[in-house]
Amino acid sequence: MLVSTAAVAVAVGLFVLVPLGLARDPAPLCVEEPQTFPEAGIEGWSGEQLENAATIVRTAATLGFPREGQILGVMTAMGESSLRNIDYGDWETRGFTNPDGSRTTSIGLFQQQDWWGSAEQRMDPATSATLFFDRLGRLPDWQAMEPSHAIHRVQVNTDRDYYSRFQADATAVVDALSGPCE
Repeated sequence: MLVSTAAVAVAVGLFVLVPLGLARDPAPLCVEEPQTFPEAGIEGWSGEQLENAATIVRTAATLGFPREGQILGVMTAMGESSLRNIDYGDWETRGFTNPDGSRTTSIGLFQQQDWWGSAEQRMDPATSATLFFDRLGRLPDWQAMEPSHAIHRVQVNTDRDYYSRFQADATAVVDALSGPCE
């Protein structure tokens, strides 16, 4: 009987303690080190997308934007380009035109048109993020606005609620990338 009790205790210990010992905190993410980004991604965003999100987060932080501003930047790029630095835009994909009927010239992470800057500026993730944050920073009380509405005021798109669908994902990505680098 004593042997059976000891065997049960050892078995229970193995079933409880071994899994606990194998369970580890996930490897820390570091916004400066893309190799630390999870292969499985964050909320479905991975690889190049996370690298671009990291550039947006770093740029915003360098410019003095808090977490809320960083989230708006990532939300915008999610909505505009799926966090991909693309060299085409709304004209090529949907035939959209500007209000005056001219072709759109949208490119880059933020799908910025010619009036935002040169093609080189708009295709450079850090520079295009800077262009976005410069305009966001000039928007009075952007922090008090609905996030999608603030973005709409900067991006001048057709639907002020369009970016709302990206808020939860952008928040998860920014929070994951904002931890301390160990």
